[in-house]
Amino acid sequence: MALVRILIDGYSLLHNWPGLALGKPRHSSAARAGLVHILTQYQDATGTPITIFFDGGGAPAGVPKNESTKTVEVLFSKAGQTADDMIERAAHRFQPYGEVLAVTDDHAERETVIALGGTTASCLNFIGMVESALKELAEDVKHHNRTERNRYQKT
Repeated sequence: MALVRILIDGYSLLHNWPGLALGKPRHSSAARAGLVHILTQYQDATGTPITIFFDGGGAPAGVPKNESTKTVEVLFSKAGQTADDMIERAAHRFQPYGEVLAVTDDHAERETVIALGGTTASCLNFIGMVESALKELAEDVKHHNRTERNRYQKT
């Protein structure tokens, strides 16, 4: 089955990505924005839609209600709800359309997603996937630019 969406526990990933948003508190808007930015680049490289779930009583003050785009969705849990609850619900709802990949370090959450027919990745494994894909994309762009530059220099 094809991978239809990547479901990410946002704070779990932020806490495991020390190089992201250096010097910023892990729950800050700057750290969240840095995560959204790099995951948008990853989505551009892979083409797979991403949903990032953050724990909290809704979006923090000052955060636009809809921080999402068509391909990278950002959701905040409501009071009495967790990001894990939202990931489980999304994994269940996407079942008929294909496989989801859930990114979290919560072992119980990963087992639930697997039971729903999805796949999972630890945060460190996913960080490696993202960094590898972005490095490959940068090399492709560099090669393309070099080819184009050489093509125009010959005329």
